[in-house]
Amino acid sequence: MKTVKKAIIPAAGLGTRFLPATKAMPKEMLPIVDKPTIQYIVEEAVASGIEDIIIVTGKGKRAIEDHFDNNFELEDNLVKKEKFTLLEKVKQPSQVDIHYIRQKEPKGLGHAVWCARKFIGNEPFAVLLGDDIVRSATPCLRQLIEQFEETSSSVVGVQQVPMEETHRYGIVEPSTVEGRRYQVNNFVEKPAQGTSPSNLAIMGRYVFTPEIFDFLDRQEIGAGGEIQLTDAIQMLNELQKVYAYDFEGKRYDVGEKLGFVKTTIDLALENEEIKDELLAYLREKASGVEV
Repeated sequence: MKTVKKAIIPAAGLGTRFLPATKAMPKEMLPIVDKPTIQYIVEEAVASGIEDIIIVTGKGKRAIEDHFDNNFELEDNLVKKEKFTLLEKVKQPSQVDIHYIRQKEPKGLGHAVWCARKFIGNEPFAVLLGDDIVRSATPCLRQLIEQFEETSSSVVGVQQVPMEETHRYGIVEPSTVEGRRYQVNNFVEKPAQGTSPSNLAIMGRYVFTPEIFDFLDRQEIGAGGEIQLTDAIQMLNELQKVYAYDFEGKRYDVGEKLGFVKTTIDLALENEEIKDELLAYLREKASGVEV
């Protein structure tokens, strides 16, 4: 069985929820404390054993490529000023082997994944979405890869959400469960309110066998007039088993404003440099005292 060494990170979305900030800046480059959101995703992939990453970009996303490239002028300046700790932080993103391809038309997530098919070839691969940051002892993607290695089957990461929010997600209809792993009858993209078969929502982490491209090749239009990845997963599930795994860890939704703010606060409270002052500030705000 081939091991999972390649990953796709779709990053071609317009980021309309964060306008006007994303008018000129890719939403994936919005910072959480001192790192852009996409760097958290790349770091998870690398920590999970991924060796080659392809980022699917769109128009106006050049800043992503620049971020993961070397900046010799900046690095030289930091060396001369002996700011070696900061230098290491600046150099870290460029130490990963990253490739790029452009999604020329915004046809949906399924189409974005399909754009990377030649890079993947006939190998199993991972997909990580940039709207979800997961904090866990074992990297979220690593958990899914371990399930793939046990089953030799595609695996999607899921977590439970309130039933009233299921219409916002791809949802799985489980059949049997073994520990945290589910066999799945159906994968449903954003079911209408009151029709969801469960509250197990797909959370932006996937490991696929290459056969998923057989169905993405069909370019079938689904919900929202787009080519949906969830539809291709369902078709793959009818050919070979696709499992759902309820991964361990705290998932942050950085694709919407409140989730982005919550993520920033939580990760800032992990930052030794600013956590004490931030905690004091939050306590003062909570007590109603003017700061």
